[in-house]
Amino acid sequence: MLPSESSVTFTTEKIAEAREFYEHFFDAKSSFDCGWYVVLKLGGVATGPELGFMEPQNGATPYAGGATVNLTFPNVDAVHAELTNRGAVPVMPLEDHPWGDRGFAVVDPLGTMVYCLTPIEAADEFKAYQVALE
Repeated sequence: MLPSESSVTFTTEKIAEAREFYEHFFDAKSSFDCGWYVVLKLGGVATGPELGFMEPQNGATPYAGGATVNLTFPNVDAVHAELTNRGAVPVMPLEDHPWGDRGFAVVDPLGTMVYCLTPIEAADEFKAYQVALE
């Protein structure tokens, strides 16, 4: 299976410090920012690589591995079926999310969450946080 793209999201309470670092050293620009979750495009262009930074939500502690790897596929339902047929046990069920994806997650042996997704239209309350880059 070949995902069409991937990005890394670091779970941290130091979003401001991380953002400042990547803006300063890598010309990053925010393409999504709802406060507790920020996506930075390195190089500041829509086609540039991206890194995400997310505060722990709902009292959760950061993931055991400290990072989430996001893998984008054209058909996440088929990926879910294939992985579960091979014995993977999702830690997050396959479902639509209001921020704009349909996805599920598994955890690798290192404790890193691997989130598999297909983009869908975001709910209205999340559309305001999306910023188009040139």
